[in-house]
Amino acid sequence: MNIGDLHIEGFAALAPMAGVADRAFREICRGYGAAFTESEMISAKALSMGDKKSYELMHITNGERPTGIQLFGNSPEIIEKAMKSVETENPDFIDFNFGCPAPKIAGNGSGSALLKTPDVIGEILKSASSVTDKPITAKIRIGWDNETKNAVETATTIEKNGAVAITVHGRTRAQMYAPPVDTEAIREVKNAVSIPVIGNGDITDGQSAALMFEKTNCDLLMVGRGALGRPWVFAQINAYMTEGRILPEPPVSERMRVMVNHVKKICEYKGEKIGIKEARKHAAWYIKGIRNAAEYRQSVGLLESIEQLEEIAYKISISN
Repeated sequence: MNIGDLHIEGFAALAPMAGVADRAFREICRGYGAAFTESEMISAKALSMGDKKSYELMHITNGERPTGIQLFGNSPEIIEKAMKSVETENPDFIDFNFGCPAPKIAGNGSGSALLKTPDVIGEILKSASSVTDKPITAKIRIGWDNETKNAVETATTIEKNGAVAITVHGRTRAQMYAPPVDTEAIREVKNAVSIPVIGNGDITDGQSAALMFEKTNCDLLMVGRGALGRPWVFAQINAYMTEGRILPEPPVSERMRVMVNHVKKICEYKGEKIGIKEARKHAAWYIKGIRNAAEYRQSVGLLESIEQLEEIAYKISISN
């Protein structure tokens, strides 16, 4: 599929998960065949005020491209102002989040709260499109709750106001991450717009990816929680979609090698003090499902250094 003039190879992209999809994780997922990546969600208001941490979240490396920068906010004027800062990082596209269910975001009238006012979404995208030549995309949920499912209305508004692709998470905001994923609602969006539609929700392997394509007729997939501690999920999806081949989970020793490499990348980009702190959650995801995982989770929860992680990884590798 294409995002504007940007050609995208592959079948599944990495979701822009806040606190997770940083440069290190994006690079690793691209290495396993993620079709594209996106920055963690960034506040347009913070950018417009010159917030240093927000600027750091925008930094893109060549190893993760094609990459978009994702913004959230509810003011067309502020978002228009923030666009100047975004373009300094030369993203391949700019994505707008109209689906985040987090109370901190939705409670302030951004993210999924904007699903209740599609006209404001249109104004935001129109303002953004007027000040950039970069492709504009958007990410939504299928509605605020079961009584107000309005994905088609929102998607058509998004298309009319300059977006060239749309990602649809097949849940309402009220659902948060509870099942089920409404694939029919994603299909309805696909049938209603002419721009590419990316399906999102509960994609964890090649078979679930194929089922999402079959049920929605979408153009691409986006994987979020299914990639936590499992960046190879993109290779599994690509193998199944191209050859019908089921790639098994890597051996535990390989999982531990990837985990250590991942943490080293985090520390390289953020410094060991911050990197090790952030590494604890990633390490817990990598060891999920292995023998004695609960015991090792306690160890990684107290992680203080890369050397300590390497020792844990070695113990896990020889005992599994």
